[in-house]
Amino acid sequence: MEKLRIAILGQGRSGRDIHGKFLSDDKSGKYEIVCVAEPMQRRRERAKEEYNCTAVADYKELFARKDIDLVVNATPSHLHPPVTEEFLDHGFNVLCEKPFARTAAQVDSMITAAKRNGKLLAVFQQSRFAPYFVQIKKILESGVLGRIIQIAIQFDGYGRRWDWQCCNEFCGGNLYNTGPHPMDQALHLLNYPYMPQVFCRMDRVNTFGDAEDFVKIILNAPGRPLVDLQISSCNAYSDFVYHIQGSRGTLKGGLTEIKWRWFNEGEAPPQKLIKTPLCGEDDLPKYPAEELTWHEDLWKIDGAGTFTTAVDGLYQTVYDSLTKGLPLVVTPEQVRQQIQVMEECHRQNPFGDQL
Repeated sequence: MEKLRIAILGQGRSGRDIHGKFLSDDKSGKYEIVCVAEPMQRRRERAKEEYNCTAVADYKELFARKDIDLVVNATPSHLHPPVTEEFLDHGFNVLCEKPFARTAAQVDSMITAAKRNGKLLAVFQQSRFAPYFVQIKKILESGVLGRIIQIAIQFDGYGRRWDWQCCNEFCGGNLYNTGPHPMDQALHLLNYPYMPQVFCRMDRVNTFGDAEDFVKIILNAPGRPLVDLQISSCNAYSDFVYHIQGSRGTLKGGLTEIKWRWFNEGEAPPQKLIKTPLCGEDDLPKYPAEELTWHEDLWKIDGAGTFTTAVDGLYQTVYDSLTKGLPLVVTPEQVRQQIQVMEECHRQNPFGDQL
């Protein structure tokens, strides 16, 4: 089995707690961390101990190395586009953390750089592979809920924030921090190749920075369900992640449990339109009520390991692309649409220091 030699840029929450942990714990033999770039000395020393690799303070020191198959860009959010493009132009394949970019123009520049240099450009949108989302897609594709009318997604919680990721200058805020996950899922389900109609309302409530911590987005496209997406740090009673309404039923669920309820048209009482007043016995007023035979199902999963499953799914597609030439499941072009929508959301809400 071919092994990918990987360099990780950054040992913060993503670089160490996500990529470093997954790659160092993986028992498949597909990955090896050969180097870490991290400006903080203690983090460099820890990385050398944990991964048995080399470590440098300046990522530019990696440009001369020939033993790196993939660079994982887990630098701070605002550095994702320029650093990714630098490595592409130095002949490296790059897996970039989310948010991929602040603007669609930045995405276009990275895609051009990847094509110019004949290198792989991938985006770490692992939520596409989350078990609950895979299950939701199966249910929708089965057609049991009928025509889908609305998809409501909430990535909510309650919390105050005071770190760099609540600052616009660092490409922070709920939309760029958390939003890439539900937005990727929403656009994947919307399955509309063009820019949808976008309505967005943002607010800054409990953050100590100048970026938003409440986001409400409505996406509309011809012949597609209405998408209602919310990313809020102000919701102490969030009780679902997905709520989907269809012509024959409804789905509701979260990360570890999904339930759906539907009826079969063949089992429904035959009805026809009556335009005259409905009457019961003795011509008493009557409401058009009927009894439908409802069917219900439940999907549950142990929450332990579900995040790792999603990470493994994303890394597997990158591995297959580099070793077998298979196409990526999550492409930069798909994520470009996500960034284009986010850019429009910020255009509609021009508060704070939008750089």
